[in-house]
Amino acid sequence: MKTKAVMALATIASVGLSACSPSSQMVQSNRATHHSPVSEPKMYTVSNGGYLPNPAGQSASPYHAQNLGRASVSAGDSGMPMLSSAELRVIGDQIFKNEGGGSVDKLVHWNDGEDFAAMGIGHFTWYPAGRSARFGNTFPELLTYMQSKGVRLPDWLEHAKNTGAPWRSKAELAQAKHTPQVQELQNLLYQTRMLQAQYIVDRTRRAMPKLVSSTPNQLRPHISNNLNAVANTPGGWYALIDYTNFKGEGLSRTGGYKGQNWGLLQVLEEMRPSRPGEAALHEFSNAAMRVLERRVRNSPPARNESRWLAGWSNRVNTYRRIPV
Repeated sequence: MKTKAVMALATIASVGLSACSPSSQMVQSNRATHHSPVSEPKMYTVSNGGYLPNPAGQSASPYHAQNLGRASVSAGDSGMPMLSSAELRVIGDQIFKNEGGGSVDKLVHWNDGEDFAAMGIGHFTWYPAGRSARFGNTFPELLTYMQSKGVRLPDWLEHAKNTGAPWRSKAELAQAKHTPQVQELQNLLYQTRMLQAQYIVDRTRRAMPKLVSSTPNQLRPHISNNLNAVANTPGGWYALIDYTNFKGEGLSRTGGYKGQNWGLLQVLEEMRPSRPGEAALHEFSNAAMRVLERRVRNSPPARNESRWLAGWSNRVNTYRRIPV
């Protein structure tokens, strides 16, 4: 693992990440109760609302009206713990490094070989008008979320949110990179980094109960066991949050290539039965790479997706270490 990644995860431990307490949380199925293979931890519950203050340093921003005060859903509905603003910042910074190397210039980006733009710290997908959003169109969803928290969008961006990205290719975006429009968007995305991190966390929060409830009955104990093994390991919530942003929830069983998806649910299915502890993080990482390698094998050869495997492996390897 790269030293920077290790240091970032170590920082999570230094702020006392309640999300990674080995005895803090338990995710349960909707209709089938699953018991952990270790002693039963207490259900982690958080009252709805008031769990994140407005981030320091943004009060001077033109986007200071953003409201981080309420979760999208009740934490008690998901089993996912509350994150402090310091914890959220560390996870958001690590995701920013994973996606764009922490470079401000990569906040408005277009990756080689893709047919969509990549926006913000999470490289949220933004398709041009009329193009099939095969991998989800998450940037307009983020903009709507930001508006719900009090962010005022520039008029052109409000329009583009509903019509599609204003560039149709990597080359077009490169030509527009230093225009006032793109610079304005880049500045907005830099000033709202914490809010984007909360959006990623809230997306994972919403996914937690669905991972089990959307699974066939015979697989629910396996999914629930592995989800709890990762969630109850120090560093586990970072892995779950980052992978959800990286490759999605995987709730659709008919998507992906050749009917095989590559989201978080598929990783939990691919994992061998695990117990909380560092071994669970290694098994999660190994399973993630097997799922991603399967995606590459199933992908159209013309896409040459194998070129991304090394970078994907570097990212997945940041999940392996318990931050101590």
